Amino acid sequence: MTSYATPRFLDAGEAALTIEFGDSVDAQINARVLALDARLRHAAPQGLIETLPTYRALLVCYEPLILSRERLVEIVGAQLAEPPLPAAAAAQARWRLPCCYEAPCGEDFAEAAASLGLTPARFVELHAGADYRAYMYGFAPGWCYLGGLPTELALPRRATPRTPTPPGAVLIGGGLALVASNPMPTGWYVVGRTPERLFSPQREPPLFIAPGDLLRFEPVDIESFRALEARAAKGERLAVREGA
Repeated sequence: MTSYATPRFLDAGEAALTIEFGDSVDAQINARVLALDARLRHAAPQGLIETLPTYRALLVCYEPLILSRERLVEIVGAQLAEPPLPAAAAAQARWRLPCCYEAPCGEDFAEAAASLGLTPARFVELHAGADYRAYMYGFAPGWCYLGGLPTELALPRRATPRTPTPPGAVLIGGGLALVASNPMPTGWYVVGRTPERLFSPQREPPLFIAPGDLLRFEPVDIESFRALEARAAKGERLAVREGA
């Protein structure tokens, strides 16, 4: 893991700038990304269009006719010299998310457990016993990428993508975890499914788990999953925010 003492400024076309803080998936690197994101949102300079945080970098989209690249780098440099906003540090939340590992929810559960040499019970114990960090959303709306997967569950991604995932699929692959809100072909393994809807355009905000938040999966059986799924279909939020 390499954390850059001085972030790298890389052009992404003529109207976007990527600010890299490191070269790996790491909570401290991601915290630096989110701290800068919070500062730019708090005091957005004229001409800034959008910021998009990732595992290790922040993409800043801007209008070059209003905000020059040189001026943007200068503003970012000044903000990086400031301590993180107190509100940003206090915003981190902890969530408990229901997850069903039983068939038909865990479509690839048996295959993944066998590949890792684990019993089903041990697999669930490891997966549900871990603390995950929400690093970013990407690839498709509501696809929440998580770090914190136990090393015992590190499984390479498939050589060939599998058929589309079900809504709310809980996946592992490449040493990471993921919750996929909508169907999509993937090389990851579907080991469970949550009835919660992480992304809903009709809800405000559409995404309630924010990058930097922590979460745990809470195992539920198939009967409980179906009952919770019916409640989620009516708009109820199922995830529990700890301490709320």
